[in-house]
Amino acid sequence: MALSLMAYLAFIGLTVVERLYELVLSRRNASKALARGGMETGQGHYRVMTLLHTAFLFACVGEALWLERPFPGAVGWIALAGAVGAQLLRYWAITTLGERWNTRIVFIPGAQPVTGGPYRYVRHPNYIAVIAELACIPLIHGAWLTAVAFSLANALLLYVRIREEEAALGAAYQQAFSDRPRFFPRGR
Repeated sequence: MALSLMAYLAFIGLTVVERLYELVLSRRNASKALARGGMETGQGHYRVMTLLHTAFLFACVGEALWLERPFPGAVGWIALAGAVGAQLLRYWAITTLGERWNTRIVFIPGAQPVTGGPYRYVRHPNYIAVIAELACIPLIHGAWLTAVAFSLANALLLYVRIREEEAALGAAYQQAFSDRPRFFPRGR
C-alpha cells in the first residue's frame, strides 16, 4: 500500500475520531439545552443526515481503495488545505456557540441568537464547513465520485435542514440575521 494511501486512511481515521468527539459534545449540549426548556425539531431528517455522513466516510475509503485512486498531486494538497480550513471554520463556529452548539436542531424559546464570531458574516458557517469537507476530503486522494455524489446529496439535505432550523429559531433569529447571507459573506 502506497504511503500516500496510508496517510489518507490515517486522515480519515482522525476524522472519525473527531466526529465521535463531536457527537459526545453534541449530546451533552443538547441535554443541557433540553434541561433549560429547549425544544427539538427536525428529528426525521436527522437520521438521514447521520446516515449520509457515516456513509460518506466509508465511501471516501472505498473509492480510494477499490478504484485505486492515486494521490492527485497539487489537487490533493489543495483539497487537504480546504479540509483543514473547513475544520478551523467548524471549530470557530462551535466555540462561538458554546453550549448552544449541537448536531440536532435544539433551540431554547426566547434565547437571543448568537451573532458573534463567524456568525457576524454568515448565517450558517458550520454548514459552509460541511460543504467544504464533503468536497475536499474525498479529493485529497482523488475520490471525485464520492465528492460529487455526497455534495449533491448534502445539498438536498441542507435545503430541508436550513428551512427547518431557521423556522425553529423564530422571529428574533430572522430579525438578527435579515442582513446576513446564508453562505457567502458580502463585502462591506
